[in-house]
Amino acid sequence: MGNDFLLVLVVVTALAFDFTNGFHDTGNAMATSIATGALSPRIAVALSGLLNLVGAFLSLSVAATIASGLVDTGLVTLTVVFAGLAGGIIWNLLTWFLGIPSSSSHALIGGVVGSTMAAAGGHAVKWHGLFQKVIIPAGLSPVIAGLIATTGTYLVYRISRSVPEKTRSHGFRLGQIGSASMVSLAHGTNDAQKTMGVITLALIANGSVPAGAKAPFWVILSCALAISIGTYTGGWRVIRTLGKGLVEIEAPQGMAAESSSAAVILLSSHFGYSLSTTHVATGSILGTGLGKKGAVVRWGVAGRMATAWLFTLPAAGLVGAGAYALAHAIGGTAGALVDLVLLVAVAVLIYLKSRATAVSHDNVNAEWTGTVAPPAPAKEAAAV
Repeated sequence: MGNDFLLVLVVVTALAFDFTNGFHDTGNAMATSIATGALSPRIAVALSGLLNLVGAFLSLSVAATIASGLVDTGLVTLTVVFAGLAGGIIWNLLTWFLGIPSSSSHALIGGVVGSTMAAAGGHAVKWHGLFQKVIIPAGLSPVIAGLIATTGTYLVYRISRSVPEKTRSHGFRLGQIGSASMVSLAHGTNDAQKTMGVITLALIANGSVPAGAKAPFWVILSCALAISIGTYTGGWRVIRTLGKGLVEIEAPQGMAAESSSAAVILLSSHFGYSLSTTHVATGSILGTGLGKKGAVVRWGVAGRMATAWLFTLPAAGLVGAGAYALAHAIGGTAGALVDLVLLVAVAVLIYLKSRATAVSHDNVNAEWTGTVAPPAPAKEAAAV
């Protein structure tokens, strides 16, 4: 058996990442439903959190990919896993602060690959698995989701063109609740498993379970709860960008986007592809803008997001490598504790900075003015 104290530290940090994964990705399922008024913001995040919890128990294919498909588990140590998690958490918090819906999955994978390379060199990375299971799906999934959503949007408007506007909007808002629920369930089947895979990787590195072992039940349960609570917290900054910043969205578009996302994510979970639900949701939302004649698509916002996607794997990898180098230089559990102190300090700093431009359930649907945080309402003129 290895260092049990360090193992506990890694498990707690992994659950913290899972929490950030939840609130960072709430918008993938619920942004369009909140934007069109199909669900109130509070009800939307509560429903999404509950379905994330259920979805986490439905499949383990993606967890197996993360645990053994990306790096050589024989060369991975607990410090490597911890440093990789630090890279994922910092990238998640930074992009959340900026309101950029980047991929939590790629942040985690980038962090683990970066720390593994720093510890054991490039030969410890299973490059074939990384390209086949992560990078290729990352490039294809938003395009496929976008094409499905474009087609779906065109069809729903064409089929329902003779239906009175009020009746059509009401019906599609009801449909949005069902399709958004499917996305939340699908998100649980895909994203919750990534942290399960990382904790299983740590258990293997510590000698607590044999190589190739599946995630124990306590790992599944704790990860399901962590991502569910994070989802309920609501990453309002990212929800606002997806729901208001990318496309001026109506109820039929919202239903088409969510149906497309759910289909792509569930299919990928079945085959064990660790794709980004953020890429899928964004591709779907953009597709609804292309499928509706005269719809407004803000390509500047989309370009900013695409740029962040390109930097996610290498940036999280650099942080993971740096965190490993620092922990290794200090040595032992003390090195990981120094990393932990720095990680908490950065997280607190980003949180305090976000309070100056707060986005919450109260202002998430405010008119898009080009910024993540809407301007504060003007104060009423004092009575003379």
